Amino acid sequence: MFTDPPALERAAAAAEAVPTPGRSPTVSACEPHREWIEDAVRDGRDAMSIWQDLVEDHGFGHGYQSVRRFVVKLRGERVVEAHPVIATALGEEGQVDYGDGPMVRHPETGKYRRMRLFVFTLGCSRKSVRLLTFRSSSQIWAELHEQAFRRLGGAVRVVVLDNLKEGVLKPDVYDPMLNPVYRDMLAHYGVTALPCRVRDPNRKGKVESGVNHAQRKLRGLRFESPEEAQAYLDRWETNWADTRIHGTTKRQVAAMFAEEKPHLLPLPVEPFRYYQFGNRTVHLDGSVEVDGAYYHLPPGQIGKRLSVQWDGLHVRILDPKTGELLREHVRQKKGYHRMREEDRPAKTPESTVRLLSRASTAGESIGIVCQAIHHQDGEVGVRRILGVLSLVKKYGPAPVEHACQMALEVQLPTYQFVRRYVERQQAQLPLTLTQVDPLIRRLTEYRDLIDRRCEGDPS
Repeated sequence: MFTDPPALERAAAAAEAVPTPGRSPTVSACEPHREWIEDAVRDGRDAMSIWQDLVEDHGFGHGYQSVRRFVVKLRGERVVEAHPVIATALGEEGQVDYGDGPMVRHPETGKYRRMRLFVFTLGCSRKSVRLLTFRSSSQIWAELHEQAFRRLGGAVRVVVLDNLKEGVLKPDVYDPMLNPVYRDMLAHYGVTALPCRVRDPNRKGKVESGVNHAQRKLRGLRFESPEEAQAYLDRWETNWADTRIHGTTKRQVAAMFAEEKPHLLPLPVEPFRYYQFGNRTVHLDGSVEVDGAYYHLPPGQIGKRLSVQWDGLHVRILDPKTGELLREHVRQKKGYHRMREEDRPAKTPESTVRLLSRASTAGESIGIVCQAIHHQDGEVGVRRILGVLSLVKKYGPAPVEHACQMALEVQLPTYQFVRRYVERQQAQLPLTLTQVDPLIRRLTEYRDLIDRRCEGDPS
């Protein structure tokens, strides 16, 4: 076969000159949106949230990797830390936490304020419920849990939370003291609270990731109303967060939640009945005071510090150490008393006997009126007897004795009658000036003093 050496050399040189296949030198598809993307990166938003907004708001028709490569050029690659994965059974566990929400115009002040972001994440499917609120309290914290349960269509068996005051009053890894409202709300739904160790947020890393996921999406955004912000968050949750392929499970979140939902606990028929709580000292008449009304306890509780819970219908008095329900009463109007018949003492307490003795010493009619008050009202009347004695201290025994005589005459021996009678009698007394008194000098002495001063006598 004939070969031409110069021709072979020219062919080899031409083959070496042919470039190897590589990346297309075309401009990035993100270049028309460079200014907007740079602002988003400057606000701290991640490539995923930037791509989602480009698709929804700017009609971007390219894939996520295009945006990711563009963002990586604007800022360096971040090193991802390794964390262990905690596997949980279907419907077994939920994790909850607060984060920073977007800036929203407050409906009352008209100024932009940052809302708090509440996130509840299921441990198995990673399905999250995200809610926004301006304020937080023990009741708001519990109400957000209820809203999350209703959105999920059921309740989990265990809730893992941080040691924030709305949920945990006293952190302790072995025996934490939970907020009573939060504890009772969870018990109403059959849920157990499991607070993390102090400064150990990795135990609830799934909700921490859910908080960061939403915060990156909301970073740099502003809304004109809380409803607009919540609608934006819900739309993002449905269109993007639920449809994404989770990085750990490699499955779609919505598909995993469809498997987990039947394993959630059914919701009770009635919602939880919220209440206020506090501590009260039992008064001398055996009652505790709530909003100006008085609720009595069994004998032997005077001076003790007890726990009290109340709502619009009932007042519950409990032992602070054991949690035992001592008494439950129907709410009363301000100034009214509530006592069970079995709580009335069979024997008059020694303190009440001394009080009646003081009333008898103040005046005969005063003592009879106070005896009648105690006979009619029992220990509830102790305060009214103290009221009669306070009138004696303020106006003196004589006018109160006369008022008590009138009360007995008209057969109305009550504190209110005596008080009103004394006050009206005092209002009708004429205003008199004392003319003669050892402290008042004669007018002639004042005349002589003025004459001497006018004549220049300094004495």
